[in-house]
Amino acid sequence: MQLGWVQGGKMWLGVLLTLLLCSSLEGQENSFTINSIRMAFLPRQEVQNGDNLTLQCIVDISTTSHVKPQYQLLFYKDDTLFHNISSTESTESYFIAQARVYNAGIYKCTVLLNNKERTTSEYKVLVKRVSTPIVTLDKKEAIEGGIVTVHCSVPEEKPPVHFTIEKFELDIKDFKQKREKTSPNQNFVTLEFTVEEQDRVIFFQCQASIISGTHVENSTIVRSDLVTVRESFSNPKFHISPKGVITEGDPLLIRCTIQVTPVVRVFPEIIIQKDKVIVAHSQREKEANYSVMAMTEHNGNYTCKVEASRISKVSSIVVNITELFSKPKLESSATSLDQDERLNLWCSILGAPPVNFTIQKEGVIVSQAQNFTKKASKWDSGTYTCIAGIGKVVKKSNTVQITVCEMLSKPQIFYDSGSEVIKGQAIKISCQSENGTSPISYHLLKANNILETRTVASNEPAVFKDNPTHDTEYQCFVENCHSHTEMESKRLKVKVIAPVENVTLSILQNKMVESGNDIVLRCSVNNASGPITYKFYREKEVRPFYQNISSETKAFWFKTQASKEHEGQYYCTASNRANSAKNVPQSNVLTVRVFLAPWKKGLIAVVVIGVIIAILVLGARCYFLKKAKAKQMPVEMSRPAVPLLTSNNEKMSNFNTEANNPYGYDEDIGNHAMKPMNENKEPMTLEYTEVEVTSCEPHEDLMGNRHSRTEGSLVGT
Repeated sequence: MQLGWVQGGKMWLGVLLTLLLCSSLEGQENSFTINSIRMAFLPRQEVQNGDNLTLQCIVDISTTSHVKPQYQLLFYKDDTLFHNISSTESTESYFIAQARVYNAGIYKCTVLLNNKERTTSEYKVLVKRVSTPIVTLDKKEAIEGGIVTVHCSVPEEKPPVHFTIEKFELDIKDFKQKREKTSPNQNFVTLEFTVEEQDRVIFFQCQASIISGTHVENSTIVRSDLVTVRESFSNPKFHISPKGVITEGDPLLIRCTIQVTPVVRVFPEIIIQKDKVIVAHSQREKEANYSVMAMTEHNGNYTCKVEASRISKVSSIVVNITELFSKPKLESSATSLDQDERLNLWCSILGAPPVNFTIQKEGVIVSQAQNFTKKASKWDSGTYTCIAGIGKVVKKSNTVQITVCEMLSKPQIFYDSGSEVIKGQAIKISCQSENGTSPISYHLLKANNILETRTVASNEPAVFKDNPTHDTEYQCFVENCHSHTEMESKRLKVKVIAPVENVTLSILQNKMVESGNDIVLRCSVNNASGPITYKFYREKEVRPFYQNISSETKAFWFKTQASKEHEGQYYCTASNRANSAKNVPQSNVLTVRVFLAPWKKGLIAVVVIGVIIAILVLGARCYFLKKAKAKQMPVEMSRPAVPLLTSNNEKMSNFNTEANNPYGYDEDIGNHAMKPMNENKEPMTLEYTEVEVTSCEPHEDLMGNRHSRTEGSLVGT
């Protein structure tokens, strides 16, 4: 029981001490600082390819703790992390065994401690030279035209690698062929080289290059094994027959031969050339032959070329032929002759050997003598040569071109007369000499001035174009190689129809025409060709009121005794056959005014004034009549109502009767009897009062007499 208590007490004591220790540790904060960091390189920063290299990162850290702090160290090459380590030591190393070019670069290291970081400056490490390349060949013996494959590699290096391979002939300092190639993904390259015909013993050299930073590192140059070359065929050889001096007419044989290696499966081709022209060739044979009768044109340099795939071998020889006789020379008294002149040709040879002559015209013999003479015609134009021969040796002279010029016939001039010539439109004028040697030069004259010149290579007509604006004359002059002066044609007269362009309408006197006078309108045009159709219109009328066809450039319309109805706006049109129906020129619009004569105006004024006076007189009379009637009304209203009138109707009737008869009274009213209004009633006795009515004013009769009228007395019984 006690042992348990002791053990339990110890446990709690340990826990208590642990808590006290932790609290004391928390109360104490350790401080760290990075004093410096740098790098070191062993043995140095610049090493040779294949040397060992050690990279060191040295860190100096100060701390308040008695225990070295643990930090993290990072190694970088060209800003790329390649190694990291956790350490408490002040120096950490990274070892590179057998450094290569790819190990060169910019190095730095970084230390990380808690939240603190420090980085060294950058250090440039150089690895000099490239490791030695390895060169291998696919064969040590080769045949001309064959292929040798060269393999060059640098196994210790990393790509990209640039390789340079050169081909050398043994005991010759300069290389025969050089090839370069960059291998971007591999550290080796394989190239093929052709074995040429001059190769005997060859070898190859290889060098590797790698770009390191801003400069290039090269390897040492490595030489390959020797390659022995065998000929596939020998150099070609010439054989000339006959030997010695070769004269024109001798049979000439030129042979080219070669020797072929037995291992060759395909025979090469043999070609004989003279001044780059192939004269003979052979395949699947060891020789080529060129056989011909010797002539001076066979003199020259001959080449024999042997070709097989990639191999070509050449040899040359010069062949000289002795001339038997010189080349004949053909001459003429003249190369251009007029028809009927004498044609003279003669052929000659230097030294005058016994030679047979023939003179030919374009392959046809015209003479078997040394000379040829005749009267020239146009059929004698052509190319002439002289042929001279001794035995089989035949030589041809130079060529002579003879031109016999036939005189031109009188030229004809014409144009398309089936259609009229409109002013401004193009016409085609043709000029032709049916006989005569071409080329023929045609000169077209217009009004005695040269308009255009054309040369025609045949007897076809020469066609000229012109745009005449008025009547004119044309003429042709022709000439050719004949010595005669130029020929002229007859004169061609061309009549040009001028269309109507400008139309003007005018009045001969004044636009203001007095009534009763004449109106004369004139419609005029420019210098147009007749006949011209003139039409006169009034404004807004479709049909012309007058039409005239005339050859003159103006037309007139007369109107005698003009009146007001002839006043208005006028225009005219004019056209001839040169104008299209849809485009008829129209004149200006002319306004014509017609006014009355002064005496007519006075007469009208007098009539108007008389009418006005008559109207005023009638108006005044009516006025006074109405006034008199107004005075009569009160007198009648003063009578007794019953006996005065029988009815209102009668009263109004009487009133109207008097109003309708101002100069007298009705006879019925003068009687003393009245008709009763109703016959069935008893008759009534009426009493009348006599009233004297005098007219309101004196009147004049038509004769001018003044009188007055008094109404009669009305007495009622």
